[in-house]
Amino acid sequence: MREGFRQTMAWLHTWIGLVFGWLLFAIFLTGTMSYFKTEITRWTQPEIPVRALNSQASAELAQAYLQQNAMGASRWFINLPDERDPKLGVMWQVPSQPGQRGTFVQKNLDAQTGTEVQARDSRGGEFFYRFHFQLQMPHPWGRWLATAAAMLMFITLISGIITHKKIFKEFFTFRPRKGQRSWLDGHNAIGVLALPFHLMITYSSLVIFMSMVMPASIVASYGNDTQAFFADLFPANANVKPAGTPAPLASLPDILKLADQQAPGGHIGRLTVNNPGDANATVVLFPSGVDSIVHDPGAGLTFNGVTGALQSAAVERSVPLLISGGFYGLHLGHFAGPLLRWMYFIFGIASTAMIGTGLVMWLKKRRVKHEKTGVLPFELRLVEVLNIAGMGGLMIAVASFFWTNRLLPVSFPGRGGWEINMFFIAWGLTLLHAALRSGRNAWREQLALGALLYAGLPLLDIVTSGRYLLDSLAHGDWVLLGFDLTALATGLFLAWAARKFRPVAPLLVADETAPPLKHRERQSVDATQLEGEAR
Repeated sequence: MREGFRQTMAWLHTWIGLVFGWLLFAIFLTGTMSYFKTEITRWTQPEIPVRALNSQASAELAQAYLQQNAMGASRWFINLPDERDPKLGVMWQVPSQPGQRGTFVQKNLDAQTGTEVQARDSRGGEFFYRFHFQLQMPHPWGRWLATAAAMLMFITLISGIITHKKIFKEFFTFRPRKGQRSWLDGHNAIGVLALPFHLMITYSSLVIFMSMVMPASIVASYGNDTQAFFADLFPANANVKPAGTPAPLASLPDILKLADQQAPGGHIGRLTVNNPGDANATVVLFPSGVDSIVHDPGAGLTFNGVTGALQSAAVERSVPLLISGGFYGLHLGHFAGPLLRWMYFIFGIASTAMIGTGLVMWLKKRRVKHEKTGVLPFELRLVEVLNIAGMGGLMIAVASFFWTNRLLPVSFPGRGGWEINMFFIAWGLTLLHAALRSGRNAWREQLALGALLYAGLPLLDIVTSGRYLLDSLAHGDWVLLGFDLTALATGLFLAWAARKFRPVAPLLVADETAPPLKHRERQSVDATQLEGEAR
């Protein structure tokens, strides 16, 4: 019975990993990149200058700009600069017809002068962050699919632990150049090395969308009015109705001083001004998230927008909400400093590699029995094509996004959307290439192209944005250079991987209508004949 249970878990681990492996690989890769989404955005918008940090001075500049350009707005949003993101971001909501949300206008300001910075249009790291849980699909279908994949990933992890009863012993075993055995050893070693991270990141992703996938308790208390639930959960985000009486807005720098007295040493990341210029104006200050592991989007300080007096402090959270916020914060990693953020990145790459090695290992195990016949069944050929495009092709798609950012003219209309379009166009072309070329040759060619694209990014950056790179180094800012060095290291790794795929004679896809060859006839088919038939 025990052996039967382990075999069942092995079957579950194998087939869930195969069916959802390509989706999970994309989710984990883009999610791993999201730990440096701010740095990626800075690279894609090098026009934004690096300035000395002064929150109160930045708030004063933002208030002056908004009072001049957005007095008719219903709400203002101000994102203060910090050590990772030097821009002073402002956004306002233009009221529209009753019952509609209204449109938003977003601008980037120089944190020292308050003037508008004409940065190139780019989603930058925000695209990869959103893709990893929305999959560029309409709301809420992408979130549902990503959450379902996370649930199945969690099941795969548990079933893998049960299947490998000697998992910790196998962690210290690695046999290089042993074909399938080497892939299994690598898969087990990566899985055990970062097992706590795998479990944490997968389970916490389910906690984040718990209200979406387990809404029974919310529906029982609030019915279909889910907005009322979130209003009670995050009172600081509640909209205040305007009084219709004009009144001057209090000084935002003075409000920041009062906030510092309430929480000395705390970091304010965002200000929201409701009804600016109205007697019912309120100013809500939200922490940046670097001070605590617990992520609480409703932990804001609310001030009267006219008098500047404190109206309400952050609501004390219950233990369940603190636990939920803790998992949320662990998943996002906003609290992490540079060293811990790199640890997140490395373990995220390990999770991605674990999924990739599992997909390769599944195909290699089933491909062996067909090597003598020279005929590969259609279903295995399909897995092979999806492996190549889902892993090697995705790496090319990511690189294409960055190349498009540098090659498109800054004034090109809709350039932010075209960066995303080129991501998917390149990804689709790699799928076509993988379908037309034999397995190992397609792997080698796509990895070689990826190596060329990534290794060429630093040179492209110097040619197209040399002044920005030199200016950042002059100010002691190493983000742009760090991005280029990471791209170069990725290119070198892909070049090393491409060399491992030597050209061999391809296996033909089985023709179900053709009569089977006899054993001796199969043995007599040489590589030259196979290649000619494949063409």
